[in-house]
Amino acid sequence: KLFNLSSFTVGFCPVDIVRKKADVVIERKNLADLIPIFMEKFGNKLLSINYDWGAISLPITIIPVKINKNIIESDNIPDLILESLNLNNLQIYDNDVIIIAQKIISKSENRIFYLKDVVPSKKALEIFSIHEKDPRLIELILRESSSIVKVTNKTLIVETKYGFICANAGIDQSNVSNDKEVVLLLPENPDVSAKKIRKYIHHKIKKNFSIIISDTFGRPFRRGQTNIAIGIAGICPLKSYIGLKDSFGMILNVTEIAIVDELASSAELVMGKTLGI
Repeated sequence: KLFNLSSFTVGFCPVDIVRKKADVVIERKNLADLIPIFMEKFGNKLLSINYDWGAISLPITIIPVKINKNIIESDNIPDLILESLNLNNLQIYDNDVIIIAQKIISKSENRIFYLKDVVPSKKALEIFSIHEKDPRLIELILRESSSIVKVTNKTLIVETKYGFICANAGIDQSNVSNDKEVVLLLPENPDVSAKKIRKYIHHKIKKNFSIIISDTFGRPFRRGQTNIAIGIAGICPLKSYIGLKDSFGMILNVTEIAIVDELASSAELVMGKTLGI
């Protein structure tokens, strides 16, 4: 599209003819980038342009990137991400968000445990008397938890030491190993993991982007699971509407949208559970 504001033409489409006609081309369709450009071009006249920039909704593109290897402790996740992007003729732009499945982070940080090495405690055996899981797995869940929220014969909901409320303290056996005795724990500090990855990649490419580490969690009183963010870097987790007016002029008092969870959930649509993405 072309937008004419006075004599100033701004092109958003990467078509050559638009590039020739436009004074400025915003590569990533980020309207926020236009504000300093307009300020330089128009100065205080910009204030007289009555337009709600926040009302503009632009499409989001979700691009799956597959890492073609089974991650082990010695693997450098940032380098593998950059390598996979290059193999797929992709690159990271400013304002991009990279969403990484938790499992490859946990594997690279050696959060793998073997049930054969776990001795159940008395508490684990007590829970096992009413719960169907392996008592050794229950023991690991207890070790990763600060409190138990609910126990039934099929469900063990806990609060993890990192503060998540989830089933089994996030410990998983799917997509981990062919060995049924192997389980995978969540990263010890997923925010730190995200910050390290972002810092490493930023040092290499000098782009301003964000990292989200995602995992699949259940939802209270609803069937099915969805992906949420368990670790972030370079992005504000919430978009607050508190103090703003809705379309009928009512003041919003509590609305804060969990942007990072929405992005993590959206990414799962192309990740799947069997695609290795």
